[in-house]
Amino acid sequence: HSPIFQVMLALNNTPGGGELSLPELSLEPLQTPHTTAQFDLSLSLVEAKGGLLGSLEYASDLFERATIDRMAGHLQVLLEGMVADDQQPVGKLPLLSCAQRRQVLETFNDTAAAYPADKLLHQLFEERVAQHPDALAVVDEAGSLTYGELNVRANRLAHYLIGLGVQPDDRVAICVQRSLEMVVGLLGILKAGGAYVPLDPGYPPERLRYMLEDSAPVGLLLQGETRMLLGELAVPMLDLQEGDWEVEAEHNPVVPTIKPQHLAYVLYTSGSSGKPKGVGGSHQGMVNRLYWMHSTFDGQRFEKYAQKTSISFLDSLSETLTPLLFGAQLYIVSPLASMDPVKLWQAVTEHQLTRLVLVPSLLEELSRMENRQVSQEKRLIVCSGEVFSSSLLARTRAWLPSATILNFYGSSEVAADSTFYLCDSAVQAGHSLPIGRPISNTQIYLLDAYGQPVPIGVIGEIHIGGVGVARGYLNLPELTAERFVEDPFSAEPTARMYRSGDLGRWLADGNIEYLGRNDDQVKIRGFRIELGEIESQLSECPWVREAVVLVREHSPGDKRLVAYLTAQEGAVLSAAQLREQLSQGLADYMIPSAFVTLARFPLTPSGKLDRRALPAPEDDAYASRGYETPTGEVEPALAEIWRALLGLERVGRHDHFFELGGHSLLAVQLVSRLRRQFGVDVALRDVFAEPTLQGLARQVTNARLTAQPPLTPVDRNLPLPLSWSQQRLWFLDQLDRAAGAAYHIAAGLRLRGQLNRDALQATLDRIVARHEILRTHFVLHKGQAIQLIAPAAQGFALATHDLRSLGSTAQHEAVERLAREESVAPFDLSSGPLIRGRLVQLSETEHVLLVTQHHIVSDGWSTGVLLQEIGTLYRAFSQGLADPLPALAFQYVDYAAWQREWLQGETLQTQVDFWRQHLSGAPALLELPTDHRRPPLRSYAGGRVSLALGPALTAGLRQLGQRHGATLFMTLLAGWSSLLSRFSGQDDVVIGTPVANRPR
Repeated sequence: HSPIFQVMLALNNTPGGGELSLPELSLEPLQTPHTTAQFDLSLSLVEAKGGLLGSLEYASDLFERATIDRMAGHLQVLLEGMVADDQQPVGKLPLLSCAQRRQVLETFNDTAAAYPADKLLHQLFEERVAQHPDALAVVDEAGSLTYGELNVRANRLAHYLIGLGVQPDDRVAICVQRSLEMVVGLLGILKAGGAYVPLDPGYPPERLRYMLEDSAPVGLLLQGETRMLLGELAVPMLDLQEGDWEVEAEHNPVVPTIKPQHLAYVLYTSGSSGKPKGVGGSHQGMVNRLYWMHSTFDGQRFEKYAQKTSISFLDSLSETLTPLLFGAQLYIVSPLASMDPVKLWQAVTEHQLTRLVLVPSLLEELSRMENRQVSQEKRLIVCSGEVFSSSLLARTRAWLPSATILNFYGSSEVAADSTFYLCDSAVQAGHSLPIGRPISNTQIYLLDAYGQPVPIGVIGEIHIGGVGVARGYLNLPELTAERFVEDPFSAEPTARMYRSGDLGRWLADGNIEYLGRNDDQVKIRGFRIELGEIESQLSECPWVREAVVLVREHSPGDKRLVAYLTAQEGAVLSAAQLREQLSQGLADYMIPSAFVTLARFPLTPSGKLDRRALPAPEDDAYASRGYETPTGEVEPALAEIWRALLGLERVGRHDHFFELGGHSLLAVQLVSRLRRQFGVDVALRDVFAEPTLQGLARQVTNARLTAQPPLTPVDRNLPLPLSWSQQRLWFLDQLDRAAGAAYHIAAGLRLRGQLNRDALQATLDRIVARHEILRTHFVLHKGQAIQLIAPAAQGFALATHDLRSLGSTAQHEAVERLAREESVAPFDLSSGPLIRGRLVQLSETEHVLLVTQHHIVSDGWSTGVLLQEIGTLYRAFSQGLADPLPALAFQYVDYAAWQREWLQGETLQTQVDFWRQHLSGAPALLELPTDHRRPPLRSYAGGRVSLALGPALTAGLRQLGQRHGATLFMTLLAGWSSLLSRFSGQDDVVIGTPVANRPR
């Protein structure tokens, strides 16, 4: 990316001088093809006809045209908002037009669907019992129950609980293993009108006792050994393996006071305070979730569902109830099999299980089993709880080609699942899969910090509304009020939505891309980094089995990326090899400093990755190149500096500074230490050019502190210096010839009327003769770039094309082709000329003039001067008159020499110091949401969309500025920077802007 800034704002407010007028000709600007971009985004505006006309130029490596079209619209809406209400903070002003707002709030959330809203969960089960009492309902290793048998046992338990005094919203806890008793207990609690509070007997007793104390249940259901686990408690306890409750009535109990809005469950999730927090959900929300799943994916009676999730997680509830509410069979996988991928898959195949819920990390284990056979069975696999990568999908597809694979997103606070994505192969390799669209009767809002809907493609916090929203957190009113807030977009006055704390963005097709947590963003050295992107790239490496990336603080303030990996069988992971692979698709700042290879990842009791248990990297985790002792005078001393900066035990002479964990800020410290210790000036670029210890030591040895000789004006017979701007453009051309077309200034005019071709050629020749810069090329002289000026007789090379024989369509296509070729054909800065043109004749009275200049010899302001002079000269020459223009007192080369004389030594240092201080702390990169990953090398390919701000809006912006003591440029800059800030999520935005009028 471009250093310092990646976005531009240019306002051409030159008073006159920018328009060309030629006698007996009407002129129409030609929309020349635009295929290059110097920066990520460049907003260019010019005052015309009372308004502002311009364009938004974009790097097509990063953005699709549709995205930039939308961005231009968002800018216009924001500017209109600024004019309409200048009392509002600009961050609160809308970005979306009415149509765009309807799209993200209504069209993408058009999920209304019928479901049995008046039914309770157990009532749906009882309907299945009446239809199929003898069908097998649930199976585990110990036995099985038909629908009728299960209903009778649940009824008996329900009558027992009602006898204990259980009322609607009362909580009943259950601490049992996953078993037939678990299912009986769940249904019995619901039938009694109570709320199911599952406690995993695998949890530490202290955690279980806290949950019991917090939930205050009216009863506790146990199972043999779990009574011993908890000891004596004040709450009434019932052992489901003892027969006291088995004598109760068998009929379905009737609890007339229970409604769909009453609690169905309270589940405990991790809390930031260190204590788990209970989430209470209703019958209505879970009925909607399960009915949507059944109706959307056509569950059949003959299907068999796997139950393998810990009792304390909400997935366990949906795993258990989905088959039972719709007449299918539930198979409870044994605890041993559920933790062992091989045994789990054996159970799936042996019992012909057709539906199962898996976290992606478990699916990863299954997809890499030895000796696994391709299965053509039709299965439905639901993934949720973790990011699901496209590479994992590809491996799963190869193994289970007939399976339907879904990616779900949700949480306990919203009845488990709120969005779904039917996985296909259209997702770009290396990317995570979208989390999809909202399920029935659910709304997803992506909002900014002010609660405003964000545009498509812009990151926002995921808020979830609809019938699945839970009541809140048990006994935590402040946290409930913070996370469960009023839904301002719902027509229902009492509607609430859940603030998830997750980040996402709308894709253009209405799917949502998940982008991590808003309280866990990674920012290193000013770069905002999505760890998932690095993990996806690592997962694409053929030797890598699993990949996780964390940020570790190596020393106070020195944060580094560390990759944790497991290897494919038989593979040996090399840090250097991994760095090389990642460098093909990631920016340098995204490549981890260390790579730690583990036999397997540590897991939590729920089977998810335990990030806290990942070890700190040791020296061998860095990309050492094979140790060889530093030699000579400089290498050992330099190695000591590296060791101190990088925090390593030893450094070899072939080691690479950046592969060992170095980065740009450490490189700056390195240069400073070299100056102090060795008394030499080594440029920062030298560290990048010679990053090995041996190579940098060679640079130190050769370096000498030297004062730059003073630069003075010279006559035309002496070497002519470049201005600083020319030096920059020349350097960019030498560094990357692909950048050349990005610095072309191409223009086209359609000329209608009687064109005097001789006068036009004489005019262009005179312009070139008059301005030395248009006859200048650039060569190396004793290691420095200098200007060489060709003789005035050189003239202007105007190629001609006669298209009169072609039809109108063919003419149009030919002109477009010529304009495109003309705009991108490379210039050779070392030989020139650096201005050229083509005259295309379409008829006797219609021509097209194409002119292209390299930016090193011209700019926007200069073009305005040239247009004025061309008009003056053409009028004179077409009438047979002499050149009326006064001789020029100075040429650009005089300015370049003056600038070099002035901007040196203390003056130059003062300027550099000012900008260093002014830009201190500025982000190195503006992290705009892009359609494509930023490539390792820029191609400078670009596009452009037009932008027009009407006279009324322009006048309003001008008046707004006047009221606040600001110019039109300042007002536009405020709007543009605000838009970029809201798109990027960054408070500090660096914008480049060209300034015309040289001081000499």
